[in-house]
This record gives sequence, structure tokens and C-alpha cells, in this order.
Amino acid sequence: MNLTDYEFLKYMSRFDDCPFTLVMHGEPHQIGKGDPAFSVIIRQMPKVKELMTSTSLALGEAYMDGHIQIEGSLYPALRSFLGQMGKFSTDTRALNKLLFSSVSKKNQKKEVCSHYNIGNDFYRLWLDETLSYSCAYFQTEEDSLFTAQCQKADRILEKLYLKEGMTLCDIGCGWGFLLLRAAKKYGIQGVGITLSEEQKYLFEQRIREEGLEGKLRAELLDYRDLKTLDLTFDRIVSVGMAEHVGRENYISFMESVRRALNPGGLFLLHFISALREYPGDAWIKKYIFPGGVIPSLREILQIAGELDLYTLDIESLRRHYSRTLLCWNENFQEHRQEVTGMFDERFARMWELYLCSCAATFMDGIIDLHQILFTNGINNDLPMTRWY
Repeated sequence: MNLTDYEFLKYMSRFDDCPFTLVMHGEPHQIGKGDPAFSVIIRQMPKVKELMTSTSLALGEAYMDGHIQIEGSLYPALRSFLGQMGKFSTDTRALNKLLFSSVSKKNQKKEVCSHYNIGNDFYRLWLDETLSYSCAYFQTEEDSLFTAQCQKADRILEKLYLKEGMTLCDIGCGWGFLLLRAAKKYGIQGVGITLSEEQKYLFEQRIREEGLEGKLRAELLDYRDLKTLDLTFDRIVSVGMAEHVGRENYISFMESVRRALNPGGLFLLHFISALREYPGDAWIKKYIFPGGVIPSLREILQIAGELDLYTLDIESLRRHYSRTLLCWNENFQEHRQEVTGMFDERFARMWELYLCSCAATFMDGIIDLHQILFTNGINNDLPMTRWY
């Protein structure tokens, strides 16, 4: 065994909580005690220096390039491995530009669009018919992804206690399913804002198809520019958008919501959360969500309190998101050949790693998903029970 092999084996031996087999040059090496749960086959050795700079980035890129292969299912292997993320190396000084990118409007639009403008045809391959790209809500084991996404939307709309004629703003509206459902079920007037031209285009198409031109509209708008609409709303919702705001802008984001929300109005914030504040994962930031930062629950609640946004309800949907991601990955694998045709095998391996790693980290509580319901000031007219 040469020095490079020895250093790599020594480094990987730290991840011994769950036994696995590390295969180098065809020779197996067991890591941890007990029966190995999976095998990691090394086709080309990652550099130890790169592992020390960012374990996540070095191993993630090696998997994308086919230099590392997993024998067996990727998801359970990642559950075993990512549960030990506390042992990962991250040199924040070397990764400063990647981990702490600009939170200016111009740069955040560029970062957001790099993900959501990949193409509507790509997302149609593996999302369900609603085109909902956020955590679904599974009421039973038999629920399909489509059923669970409809249930998620209905659960949010019920929490918002909508009445006919109310105004609703969706910040980060995606392809518009939540507003479309709200307009059809409750007769609301709605505005959806997004930074993605692809999402706006398809949302406007769906508005026309549903005959809701007089009820809904889409705006290509940064949340900081909500005031330019010269509108206030009875209800505001934001699903899966706060992760793109950046820690420096949380106060600005919440202030923008409060200014746009009528007194006593309801705001539902649905976001990926963390127990503690940290800058994010280098691999995810480089390849999946540039600039993405996961807020902690406590910092959002603290900011809300300072702005007189009263917390009515908090719900964790962590395991629902793990199942959602596994459903997405199942759909993705069914259309993998089409994905490689659109892009290439490296992209397909990257996306598979993204979906499975996120499913694993949600299941193991490394990250969470919370829905928080706020009122803008005191509202004593709402029913006193949790379920209206």
C-alpha cells in the first residue's frame, strides 16, 4: 500500500459508526465492527488534501465522476455515512467565497435561476402533476406523491383560514399550484412572485388554462421589491423560499412580509430548518443550491418576535420530506435515460446524490422542515382550536 492509499484509508476509518467495506485496487478493507452494511468501491483515489478542505465536496465530486461507486442502494448507504457529518472536514477559510456568497439582489437572482431555470421539461420528468417542488404531506402509507402534494397544499390553505375574496401573496410561488388551488377552492385574489423566468412562464400558462386570469397573476420580483406592487394582502405564504434568502437578509425578508401583510393577517412560512446556525454544505452550494442557507428555527422565531409577528403554530414535517425525496428519486430513476439525454451521466449522478442525500439527512434529523403560522400583530378573531 502506497502512502496515498494509506492516508486515504486512515481518513475514511474515522467513519466507523456503521460498518462498511472500502474496496481499493480490488482489495477490501473493513471499516467499523460488525457485518458490513454496504461497500464503497474506489475507482480513483480522492486526494486527502481535498478531503481535508471539504469532505463533502471531495466525495461528492468523486461520486459524480464515477470515481466512487456504491455497491447496493445509495440511500441506506448515505444514511449510514451522513449520520456522521460531525466527522467531516470543512476549511471555511479556503471555502469562504463558496460558503459566503453575495446576498445582493443581482447575485441571488443569478443563484436562484441557476437551479430553477434548468428547464420546465426536466422538472416535469420527476415531479408529480402538480409540479410542487417542496415537501408533500402523507396521511397514509398508500398515498401517492400527487395525493400527498394536494394534501400539503390543502393543509397550508386550511391553516391560512381563507375566505372568499381575500387576497393572498405567494412569495417564491414556483409553478403556481398553491395559488391555483386557493383560487379554485376559496375564490381568493392572488399574486405569485418568483425570480425564475421559466416558472413565471409556466405559471401564467396554467392560469390561462384554468381560466383564472381575473383571479391570479405572476410577477418576476424579488421579495425586497414587494412594496413596488403597492398592495397589501390578507394572507401571505412562502414555501421553500426562505432557504435562498441568506442569513444577512432574514430580518429584511420578515420585514418585507410584515409591511405587505394587513394588520391581523396570517403568514405561513414553510422552510427547511436546522437546530443550529451554520453556513451550509460546500457540495450542495457548489452544485445544487448556490448561496443556499438553512435557517435555524430559533433565529426565525426571534426575528418574528422583534417584529410583532405572533407565532400561532409550529409543525415539523421532517419525515414527510424524506419520503417526498425518495418518491422524487424513484421518478427520477424511471426517467434517468431521458435526463442523461438532456444533460449527461455526471449530471444524473449529481442529481441522484442530491435527492438521496437530502432524504437521508431529513430522516436522521440533520435537517428539518417546519411550517410556522404567524399573525401580524394580535388577531383575536380566529378560532381558538388548532384546526379551524
